[in-house]
Amino acid sequence: MNWPFPPARYIDHDHDFSRLVDELASQPLIAIDTESNSLYAYRERICLIQISTRSADYIVDPLRVANLRLLGPLLADPSIEKVFHAAEYDLMCLKRDYGFSVSGLFDTMVAARICGHKAIGLDKMLSLYVGVTMDKSHQRDDWGQRPLSEESLLYAQMDTHYLPLLRDRLHDELTKIDALEEAHETFVESTRVAAANHQFNPEGYWRIGFNADLNRRQMALLRELYLLREEIAEERDTPPFKVFSDSVLVGLALAAPYALDRLKGIPGMTRAQIERYGRRILQAIERGKRAPLPQPPPRPATNPVVAERYSALRAWRKTRAEARGVESDVILSKDALWLLAQRGPGHLDDLREIDGLGPWRIATYGQEILAVLKPFARR
Repeated sequence: MNWPFPPARYIDHDHDFSRLVDELASQPLIAIDTESNSLYAYRERICLIQISTRSADYIVDPLRVANLRLLGPLLADPSIEKVFHAAEYDLMCLKRDYGFSVSGLFDTMVAARICGHKAIGLDKMLSLYVGVTMDKSHQRDDWGQRPLSEESLLYAQMDTHYLPLLRDRLHDELTKIDALEEAHETFVESTRVAAANHQFNPEGYWRIGFNADLNRRQMALLRELYLLREEIAEERDTPPFKVFSDSVLVGLALAAPYALDRLKGIPGMTRAQIERYGRRILQAIERGKRAPLPQPPPRPATNPVVAERYSALRAWRKTRAEARGVESDVILSKDALWLLAQRGPGHLDDLREIDGLGPWRIATYGQEILAVLKPFARR
């Protein structure tokens, strides 16, 4: 295989990993990405950690390295800049799997959005700023399998190899448009994400059923089928969507088939699924027919004044974003808008209590936000 640059050093022993962490501690900047096995396992986990400096690339194998906690202090050290592209999910997974938190973040996707770019995938960014074409055909690889092919390892290496250079290009553009302070404030907010949570929600069938407009008896069938899917997924160590899709669950709940040959008419149901799970499906449907009707979860009532505030804030945000040529949530996140709508702050000092409103945003948008909320103050 013709590598466009030297292959990454593969780290799969604790001794080598310890030496790597010592080397990285002297670096002012490291680029990081992770690969997980969400498409192939019931409980997803990080299966690769790619790390690049300005002069070398490394691929760490968390399935073989036992002492990964050594990486924690490095990630938490604010004096070392950590460059990610689309960091949010990586940060959530690092926190879930290892309890790691990241300081000193530079997210090239966030930077690109602040600069007004619409096509913000890493492949688009590298093509635009570095003149490199990425092969995205390995996006859906099973990162939990061993050994990984050379092509898979090159794909993983590419995800961080050019990030330091991309970071420099975007840093220059942010400086040019006087948006560095805004970007750094957003980076800090990005690091406050909660750990990824993939715990099974036994009430999750309501989301599927509401979208399909099922009645309560059909919901009872759907509940039993939903629980069966989860049971099978755990048995097979595979993601639930690979057992049955949501649309198949809905089709089964609507048709309520009573015999194996009736399963053939369900859109999306394959012969292999019928042969493997058919009898268990019919048993789940019978349980659903006899089960008490489920009670819908209560939907939180929205205060009409809060709803009006939110609509007014959202209209202001849209106008502000269009004037800047960015997406609306670059101005303020949806969560921040809801907090503003719920609390109805009347003074600049009150805005400091709103998550997602840092010093730069308060200085830049604070008076405008208060002006939007002022008409609702007496109500």
